[in-house]
Amino acid sequence: MATDNSEITHDFPGFFKVYKDGRVDRYWNTGFVEAGVDTETGVQSRDVVISPETNVKARIFLPKINGPAKKLPLLVHYHGGGFCIGSPFDPAFKTFLSALATQANVIAVSIDYRLAPEHKLPTAYDDSLAGLQWIATHSDGKGPEPWINEHADLGRVILAGESAGATLAHYVAVQAGAAGMCGVAIKRLLIVHPYFGAREPDKFYQYMCPASSGTDDDPKLNPAADPDLLKLKCDAVLVCVAEKDKLKGRGVTYYEAMKKCGWGGTVDFHETKGEDHCFHFFNPRSENIGPLLKKMVDFIQLD
Repeated sequence: MATDNSEITHDFPGFFKVYKDGRVDRYWNTGFVEAGVDTETGVQSRDVVISPETNVKARIFLPKINGPAKKLPLLVHYHGGGFCIGSPFDPAFKTFLSALATQANVIAVSIDYRLAPEHKLPTAYDDSLAGLQWIATHSDGKGPEPWINEHADLGRVILAGESAGATLAHYVAVQAGAAGMCGVAIKRLLIVHPYFGAREPDKFYQYMCPASSGTDDDPKLNPAADPDLLKLKCDAVLVCVAEKDKLKGRGVTYYEAMKKCGWGGTVDFHETKGEDHCFHFFNPRSENIGPLLKKMVDFIQLD
């Protein structure tokens, strides 16, 4: 008897649906833009392969250098998209990271971690950490990527991300500290509209990560439950939330946990009134983008 492979077995509106035959259909495609020179900022970008085994890639953004060459702080970026959508090659991320690299005068590397549900979590977490480990191989100036060897100061590293990417950035900072990672010195952690869990099971996250409870019991969703939290590797954290974001409460909880846990760094908080989740991508005409970007730039500037 023939089976109906068009039957949908799992449906997560806004993200993806899964058919009986295993096919995954995403609700939206974020698009692709080639690397090259950004005409507005003069930022150059290029794509590199981090791991031939997993085919994990990254896009590097190098700001226009005026005057004598000098080493720049390095921003490591993890994109949002619920762990299942997006890439550093999206037009929106090219615009955002080109602006951030120019205004803060940093070189940026955005990690293209493998997406769920085809690659079940914690794959995205593992790829994100592998991205920083790859960057650390350049600490002697003889790594595989010339732009990092020539232009990046690995003693001034910033980890950053929005939504799921913020969750990944936090995880990498903790793991770097717990493992005593050498070769990079993380100075800042920029957490924008983070995606952490809740007390009630998150069925969306559970599907992508079958080993997770999808609740506060999982330290990846609730940093306060992580026994390694005090090992978080950086000097300062900035937590950004949006007033109308349904995830705002978890961002506030994260901020409060970081204030209370005694990990040794400083924690700052910024709320954008009247805006929703990741509005700086979804509402590009918002007058609130400028102040948010300025807050980010002021935080990550290490010169």
